[in-house]
Amino acid sequence: MEKNHNLTPEMISEDLKKLNIRVSRMIEDSSLKKISNLVLEEATRLTGSDYCYVAIVDPTNGDSVGISFSHLTDGCQYYADLGEARFKIRKDGTYGGLLGYSLDTGESFFTHDPVNHPVAHGIPPGHETINQFLSVAVKHQEKILGQIVLANPEKDYSELELKITDEIASIYALALDKLL
Repeated sequence: MEKNHNLTPEMISEDLKKLNIRVSRMIEDSSLKKISNLVLEEATRLTGSDYCYVAIVDPTNGDSVGISFSHLTDGCQYYADLGEARFKIRKDGTYGGLLGYSLDTGESFFTHDPVNHPVAHGIPPGHETINQFLSVAVKHQEKILGQIVLANPEKDYSELELKITDEIASIYALALDKLL
């Protein structure tokens, strides 16, 4: 898989246009899982990231539901077999922690020091080490429909990777608006 450090801005722009067309064509006759898998594949490729988590916000109860995700713990296969990794919304209406931050605020961000980020509250036992973290809320008309999280790029995250992921999130949002 070609990583982002080999791509020019023009190539990235063209790849995002192609992704938009592919997702638009998939909406009518494809599953949420297939679209989420494509989002995961393109987000990791275009940002040079090792890991990705693509989630929806369950419209019935507000839980964050990972549809497509890299396996970062031994338990990830269990979630893959279930078809989802569910993180329940808390009683106060927030998700909490670093994973929930973009869902709680609606803002995209990245950090080069996730362990010491002010909202971080630790990593589950057996979890792969996360050295860098980027998270984008997937929004349609200001309503949060999901999330794309990336980690451990080949080079430091910058505003470029954030912009790329925001663009991918906009494409994913159109699909989620139709599918949820």
